[in-house]
Amino acid sequence: MHRIVIVGGGAGGLELATRLGRTLGRRGKAQVILVDLRMTHLWKPLLHEVASGALNASEDELNYLAQASWNHFEFQLGRMVGLDRRAKNVELGPLYDSEGQLMAPRRTVSYDTLVLAVGSRTNDFGTPGAADHCLFLDEPDQAINFQQKLLGEYMGAQARGSSEVLEVAIVGAGATGVELASELRDTARLLASYGLDRISPDNLKITLVEAGPRVLPALPERISVPVHRVLMEQGVRVLCGAAVKQVDQAGLLLADGSRVNARLKVWAAGIKAPEFLSGLDGLESNRLNQLVVQRSLQTTRDADIFAFGDCAACPTDEAGRNVPPRAQAAHQQADFLVSALSRQLAGRPPGTFNYRDYGSLVSLSRSGAVGTLMGNLMGSFKVEGWMARLFYVSLYRMHQRALHGTTRMLLRVLGDRLGRSTEPRLKLH
Repeated sequence: MHRIVIVGGGAGGLELATRLGRTLGRRGKAQVILVDLRMTHLWKPLLHEVASGALNASEDELNYLAQASWNHFEFQLGRMVGLDRRAKNVELGPLYDSEGQLMAPRRTVSYDTLVLAVGSRTNDFGTPGAADHCLFLDEPDQAINFQQKLLGEYMGAQARGSSEVLEVAIVGAGATGVELASELRDTARLLASYGLDRISPDNLKITLVEAGPRVLPALPERISVPVHRVLMEQGVRVLCGAAVKQVDQAGLLLADGSRVNARLKVWAAGIKAPEFLSGLDGLESNRLNQLVVQRSLQTTRDADIFAFGDCAACPTDEAGRNVPPRAQAAHQQADFLVSALSRQLAGRPPGTFNYRDYGSLVSLSRSGAVGTLMGNLMGSFKVEGWMARLFYVSLYRMHQRALHGTTRMLLRVLGDRLGRSTEPRLKLH
């Protein structure tokens, strides 16, 4: 039986495995295998909410084994460390338990078709001290770590019984940095309402540092301007045109010689694909470690290996431009690959992927959201406030629908609403 191995259980990889399992796997036309280092999946755009405590990761995580059982694919726990294209083997590193004991040795998984969907990591651009002194939000464990450190600062101040100031610096005013800064403003108010008031809401000093000329530099100015205004109204200090030269334990040193003092520092500027993709058994990659693919999402040097999402550099129909690293792009590419891989199994060409930009939305916590939506009839239009927030939330519901189907997605929506009435609005442990 034809073996399709998908490496990476992020939004795109898990959606692809689920849909291929429901079609090819269920009908016995292919064996679908998903490989990931974690046992559970959490939608990456939610990580800023996990970091602020607004979301309890354990309540929204999806178990890969259960999803595989429900949807006719196989899950294997492991980290990809190499590739043998000639033998058609994916090399997985050894597995260790929480105490460092060996669970499984280095091993291989054979494939007929390989799909790489390993996502991206934050790019600190080699800034001295960034890796040692900054927290990152690439994985749920990192977001939980930040939430625990933030809560620890509040609990410590409460135990000491003194009024204190807590300074937080966020490097990078892209969507993640902006959304985290805004969520932390709400977190400060909620922590005070639960009695942790030794660090008052006004004494949580948040500085958002951006090397570019404005916040959200990848989005239109008509979006970044109102977002900047809302951040300032929330009490976030925004520094644009401020490149970080060095990071130390006390804060950030900027290129102009000024300093930003901060006990907690988050690096959310830039992305790059995982290092192991660079030159992976002769596959073409770019300076961000992304695998270069054709419009079919096949890698340029091996038609049996596909790559999509943040780890792939896929050209658009606009000369010189690649598909942007967004969740909507990974969703569209997963949708395309469901059909493309079926066509390939039938001996037909996989076809051509065409990216469609449906707009961008940025969450500003309880202040709502800001963004643009694009459609065939109305063109591009701006949305703000509660309506934008509604569209923003619907993106996650669409992801849940792709994984669970409409009925189970609606049941999860109902469960979430009921849960809010019996649980604190903030994770307090």
